Amino acid sequence: METQTRKLVDKVLKKLQDLPSDKRFLIGIAGIPGSGKTTLADVVAKAVNEAMDDPRIAQAISMDGYHLTRKQLSAMPNAEEAHARRGAAFTFDVDAYLDLVTDLRKPPTKAIVAPTFDHRRKDPIPGDIYIGRENRVIIVEGNYVALNEPLWKDAKSLFDEVWFVEVDFEVARRRLRERHVRAGIVSTLEEGDKRALENDLVNGQEILDKRLPVDEVVQSKEDGQWVHE
Repeated sequence: METQTRKLVDKVLKKLQDLPSDKRFLIGIAGIPGSGKTTLADVVAKAVNEAMDDPRIAQAISMDGYHLTRKQLSAMPNAEEAHARRGAAFTFDVDAYLDLVTDLRKPPTKAIVAPTFDHRRKDPIPGDIYIGRENRVIIVEGNYVALNEPLWKDAKSLFDEVWFVEVDFEVARRRLRERHVRAGIVSTLEEGDKRALENDLVNGQEILDKRLPVDEVVQSKEDGQWVHE
């Protein structure tokens, strides 16, 4: 991971040298659940800020804040399926996500806010991330950043670069079942494994099948550097 990350950070720093003051450099990071998107986004943002000696330059944002709320899922015609499949593309507010990327693409003359996701509440927190003019590099990570579907692909076209994190399905499966227990979604690894197989990795196959072309492919391996997601 270290060599891959160093190359990506150097690439971002080079882009920053020639970046006009009225533009942001927008990076999208896609990948299947459990691939390590969050880890990569956080590591790159931190490294860029350290290199620039300014903690405000790069900002990482997760697409998870655009999960539909449980109340919204319950109001859907297929409410039971929507709750069971939470995390699938149809359980996200893609319109609001597209609005965010569209706003980020505009000249940075005003502050922008974005939601986060609270795993304890199991719902998004609106306006929890502040993006100011000083945030020159924005990294948006999420499962469907490179999805070839209406609105998702419109958002993808607005990024300067999109990266894809590749991972072996079995590695992702182990990460996911442990993550579900830590997040309190399930109480046992067996239940976490069931959810990984019946939901997360089903979504993962769709992500692979409908992936648009990307600028960089990053290999996520089973090592200690990828444990944070």
